Amino acid sequence: MSENWQDKYAAIAFSRRGRILTIQLNNPDSLNAVGKQMHDELGCVFADAAADEESDIIVLTGAGRAFSAGGDIAHMQAVVDKPELFLHEAEIAKRIIFSLLDLEKPIIAKINGHAVGLGATLALMCDVTFMSRKAKIGDPHVGIGLVAGDGGAVVWPHLVGFSRAKEFLMTGDLLDAARAAEIGLVNHAVDADRLDEAIDTFCDRLAAGSTQAIRWTKTIVNIELKRIAAAVMQAGMAYETVTAYSADHAAAVAAFREKRPPVFK
Repeated sequence: MSENWQDKYAAIAFSRRGRILTIQLNNPDSLNAVGKQMHDELGCVFADAAADEESDIIVLTGAGRAFSAGGDIAHMQAVVDKPELFLHEAEIAKRIIFSLLDLEKPIIAKINGHAVGLGATLALMCDVTFMSRKAKIGDPHVGIGLVAGDGGAVVWPHLVGFSRAKEFLMTGDLLDAARAAEIGLVNHAVDADRLDEAIDTFCDRLAAGSTQAIRWTKTIVNIELKRIAAAVMQAGMAYETVTAYSADHAAAVAAFREKRPPVFK
């Protein structure tokens, strides 16, 4: 693999510390909201990281004060105006989830700030999650009239059980770090000024371990999650596509752009 494979990315940045590769969502001015370019790049980056010969451990984080604010509203408006674009979005969404689950290297989420919608899904699909106590996490797809089909319906029940998952996905409520750790949604709630130290310490521990044993332990644990994803993602994206074409979604996007609460019919 080319040593400069990272150069093709514009919305994602990279850094290295030894054999630890950090993947950073890199649009801090919009709180790392996921527009078309970042979404397309997320569809490739985990496969590229898997093939990267210079790393054994991956850290996923966001630039600035957020992990990711979820979907970019301007991009959502573009899809409302031209609904056929969502078919491309649906295919990339499936590629993102399955490439994350296929990645044998351990991937650690450094949730440095709010992780919302797809941002929450990206974090929760990682193997171990460290969350700043200043951050909140949640999947408010329903708040913009969408089904949480791009991974939320896969991973939330797996982590917190069906009843809690349905509660949080149907309300879109955001959880603080303490609550998220208490119910097992994330592994660790960490003071913001200790987040870097906690991540480095954990990654160094993995780096000192048996690379093959760690990778393949992850691989067998992921078998069940991949089975669930294979069963759910196709239907999830079909339902999300239907709601992407709905009047409720169009009204919600308009309301967000006009900075007022949406009114659903």
